[in-house]
Amino acid sequence: MSADLENIRNIGIMAHIDAGKTTTTERMLYYTGITHRIGEVDEGTAAMDWMVQEQERGITITSAATSVYWKYDSTLYKINIIDTPGHVDFTVEVERSLRVLDGAVALFCAVGGVQPQSETVWHQADKYKVPRISYINKMDRSGADFFNVVKEIEEKLNAKPILLQLPIGDEDSFIGVVDLVRNKAIVWDDDSYGINYRIIPVPEDMNDIVHEYRSKLIEGVAEEREDLLEKFMLNPELISPEDIISEVRKATIEMRITPVFCGASFKNKGVQLLLDAIVSYLPNPLDIPPVKGINPYTGKEEIRNTDENEPFCALAFKIAIDPYVGKIAFFRVYSGIMNSGSYILNTGTGKKERISKLLEIHANKYTQIENAKAGDICAVVGFKEIRTGDTLCDAKYPIVLESITFPEPVISIAVEPKTQSDIDKFNNSLNKLAEEDPSFHININEETGQTILSGMGELHLEILVDRLKREFNIECIQGKPQVAYKEAIFNTVIHHEIYKKQTGGRGKFAEIIVELSPAPYNVKGLEFINEVKGGNIPKEYIEGVRKGFVSAMANGVLAGFPMQSLRVRLLDGSTHPVDSDVLAFEIAANLAFKAACKKAKPGLLEPIMNLEVVTPDIYIGEITGDLNRRRAQITGISTRNKLQLIKATVPLAEMFGYVTTLRTLSQGRTYSSMEFSHYAPVPKEITDEIIYKIKGYAVNY
Repeated sequence: MSADLENIRNIGIMAHIDAGKTTTTERMLYYTGITHRIGEVDEGTAAMDWMVQEQERGITITSAATSVYWKYDSTLYKINIIDTPGHVDFTVEVERSLRVLDGAVALFCAVGGVQPQSETVWHQADKYKVPRISYINKMDRSGADFFNVVKEIEEKLNAKPILLQLPIGDEDSFIGVVDLVRNKAIVWDDDSYGINYRIIPVPEDMNDIVHEYRSKLIEGVAEEREDLLEKFMLNPELISPEDIISEVRKATIEMRITPVFCGASFKNKGVQLLLDAIVSYLPNPLDIPPVKGINPYTGKEEIRNTDENEPFCALAFKIAIDPYVGKIAFFRVYSGIMNSGSYILNTGTGKKERISKLLEIHANKYTQIENAKAGDICAVVGFKEIRTGDTLCDAKYPIVLESITFPEPVISIAVEPKTQSDIDKFNNSLNKLAEEDPSFHININEETGQTILSGMGELHLEILVDRLKREFNIECIQGKPQVAYKEAIFNTVIHHEIYKKQTGGRGKFAEIIVELSPAPYNVKGLEFINEVKGGNIPKEYIEGVRKGFVSAMANGVLAGFPMQSLRVRLLDGSTHPVDSDVLAFEIAANLAFKAACKKAKPGLLEPIMNLEVVTPDIYIGEITGDLNRRRAQITGISTRNKLQLIKATVPLAEMFGYVTTLRTLSQGRTYSSMEFSHYAPVPKEITDEIIYKIKGYAVNY
């Protein structure tokens, strides 16, 4: 069994948009024999981009999983691959994929280098402690600069790149790579879709640079083990390729280094060596630490080893709706075996589920299998209720694994069906989409009755509305995009609240003294501190106070936006022997929130975005001038491949339609990328405008 697990790799392909993730994955499918024709993103024929919207737009929207088999050194390896989106609006897909993967391939464009979303996904991989190798793609493109990208990986990502390959030529003259481990050159045959390549001696004009980087590699490897250091002192050439692979693999799994490879996936160069690198350097399920969880009944920590003889335990990381199969849950098995037809416990819901069918995944196609073992990534159908982040386990050995955290939406639109007869279908369809996508929220505006959809960006919401039309046949009317503001207080106040209600019989009574203040920067939600002494308020009533503040934070006092964070200190209070109960204290907390917040300098917070614009010199003046009008803070201007790179932070509210404006300003010669950074206070005059638009009158605060 351990031999089988040693030959499994669970990996993700991650990068900035348009770095070539899906193209690289399509080549992997071709060279491993899964497909017999290379799918192209630009032609809409990529197997991994199976959604209509993906094929039309040439981008990845939803993470797609597949399994391939690759023979290396006479051993057959199974590689489970998840191809993740690069667009910032679909970061949630990367987040949940990285949560269940053992390793990752970070792709970088040889021209664009380390771009904003590259940094985001890299830090997500750091968060989940996912070892990774780096692949510098598009070496055939005009402006490709291998060593500049390596430098950016080191400086921008704070990583330690170790070169295991050097490119032979660049741009149009890129023909192959030098393998620094074996000191050989590999050159691809252009006429065979990259299937045929030749191993030749290192080109003479590269001898010096190859010697320099190979010496650095061997020296680094020698420092890893005493016996290798002895070999190095005698003769560096005594250190074999196997020694190098072994020590580089160890350091990669320990996340001390990231090995660097290169290629041109679109031109079919470098992908077979990347597959070799995946099995050589990325971890198998036995290499990662045992998974930890909490027993829901005892509250004690428990450990599950990657072993099919241990109790079954898995994490559901994605829910999808398939028109033919129905609802599908994707999951990663961490220990034990799940058999088709068996019963398991979902500790997220506390209910048992019967597993009617187990499936192996290839994009949107599925093959039925009999069981899923430790280390596998599979899918299940026929369940009643499984949500993203739920733990599935053996009912006799319950465990709750750490769930998956998702970012808050930053943009909203109002949507309603064109015809009244579609209302029920509309609501059901939205609920299905929300089950699939945890970063998509649905709210009903209590004052207007409108359905408000919230997501991660304009494209995210556009795709969701398009899916309502195509998949569920619902035509919609939609409003203009609105920013998802949040409310906050900026002063500290102490408030005394007495809630008293007498209705002739048993009444209601609750008295509380609370201090409300801004929460520390790193706190999300309510930070509740109980400082009541002498039992003036019983414990169960104190929980009622906490609940009252939590529910009140859903609607702020200025414009009804949710309050992002708040610190509440419960200082004192009193009860009535007959009239006090939990509900009375919840209501008192709600009233205290409204009254105290009005006195605590309430204000709005708005999402601030990190923006990068790449432009020729001649347009810098117009672009920076336009950004200044949008309340942007320009943080730096630098040169990248003879173009200027403008970095700025800018409020999302000012960026609707920016791509069109940018094209107009630069005659279509610039491009930009944007991602969420943080929430920041809205200036008072703009706050007044926002509240006036919502409520129709000015608010004094």
